[in-house]
Amino acid sequence: MAGSSSPSSDDFSVFVLASDLGVDGRPFLLNQQRVGSQSEAVEIAEEEREDWHDCSQYLFPGEDFSDLEFLQFFRLQGSDRAGNRIFRVVGKYFPAPVVSGERLKKYVFHKICSELPEGPFCIVYMHSTVQKEDNCPGLSILRWIYEDLPSVIKDRLQVVYFIHPGLRSRLAFATLGRFLLSGGLYWKIKYVSRLQYLWDDIKNGEVEIPEFVQKHDEVLEHRPLTDYGIEPDPHLLTEVPATAFSLGRHGDRWASREYIS
Repeated sequence: MAGSSSPSSDDFSVFVLASDLGVDGRPFLLNQQRVGSQSEAVEIAEEEREDWHDCSQYLFPGEDFSDLEFLQFFRLQGSDRAGNRIFRVVGKYFPAPVVSGERLKKYVFHKICSELPEGPFCIVYMHSTVQKEDNCPGLSILRWIYEDLPSVIKDRLQVVYFIHPGLRSRLAFATLGRFLLSGGLYWKIKYVSRLQYLWDDIKNGEVEIPEFVQKHDEVLEHRPLTDYGIEPDPHLLTEVPATAFSLGRHGDRWASREYIS
């Protein structure tokens, strides 16, 4: 019996702390555990600093983007009903033949890193009357731009509202989207066939809708087969000409430009 009361090498102590006392439990941890928790905190702080540097290095204070700003195809406007800040993208305003993929990437990164506040954001992309030859930089270029974004920016992107998707774009994303769009971007795309459905997620008036987009929406409302290319859009060639942008340029400047209002 006396031998049973002798201390054993397997004896250990248990500290029970009430969760509502607010007691710091770190002094009760082993030294190795304390060092481990401190090193983890240092790693997290370093990762946050790296994310900040990843974003700041894409600011181009010496670059003149006034010509692209003039077109207003990529603007920060309002918030959706979930509180996400909105980047409005108007595809028809982008003159793809005269803007290189590299310059587009610099501009997008500069806008995001210089104008977007902290917190989640979304993209409202207006595909109305977009012409592949005149307004589309190419899916591979768009993928390249997205892939090079800092991971913290990609995580903050909550949803992409794809307004007036045509049959071609639907088929392209349905067949190739899962392979070309990584990081969960494919699952963030929300197709919006009519503006009236957009107001379920964004308050009317929170984002500016160009007049030609509204007219195209009216056409789709009365001619639903236009969505699938079976019926023509009467406003496509008269109201919003594909030649609205002059292709002449000198030193990355357009000699003459026409902004679609």
